[in-house]
Amino acid sequence: MTQTLPKLVTFEQFIEWYPSNGALYELHKGVILEMPPPTGEHENVVGFLAAQITFQFLQMGLPFRIPKTAFVKIKSNNSTYSPDILLLNHDNLVNEPLWSKQSTVIQAASIPLAVEVVSSNCWRDDYYDKFRDYEEMGIPEYWIVDYAAIGGKRFTGNPKQKTITICELVDGDYQMTVFRGNNFIASPLFPKLNFTAQQIFDSAL
Repeated sequence: MTQTLPKLVTFEQFIEWYPSNGALYELHKGVILEMPPPTGEHENVVGFLAAQITFQFLQMGLPFRIPKTAFVKIKSNNSTYSPDILLLNHDNLVNEPLWSKQSTVIQAASIPLAVEVVSSNCWRDDYYDKFRDYEEMGIPEYWIVDYAAIGGKRFTGNPKQKTITICELVDGDYQMTVFRGNNFIASPLFPKLNFTAQQIFDSAL
């Protein structure tokens, strides 16, 4: 990641500054960071998962949406993230004070699921910072999709293996379940999912 400003900024300053140059930025503890451009493989995985998740919530008749670009504002540490897939509960957006003008949510009730697809330089953000912040915020379900086995051995095994980690919020703490190879993905939110971790990895190609 590339630091674009040397000083700490507020969320309001971040939103006001945000350029329309096609690049993606996040705010990490008051520091604006430019996120690396996604690879084609990364976008293939995001597209596959977004389609699968959309099919599920449409079949279940749930009032969910996946926005093209939206932010999750973390109140506790002046961070603002843009997950690779942000599933929003449309019925709760009326309660979001920042949604209408800034496409930003601050309530866990608005976010049934957040998905981060691990990128080369940023894996610690997904496994550590965002894990902690999404957990503290109370987001019920968080997926870490490591289709290229980029993360540390603590998370991907030794030797490293392609890994999906699904984190379910239980009594305020994320309980982590790891999926690899031909393991069928088990999502508390979508119990009728019917694909394996390997199918997610293969979608990158």
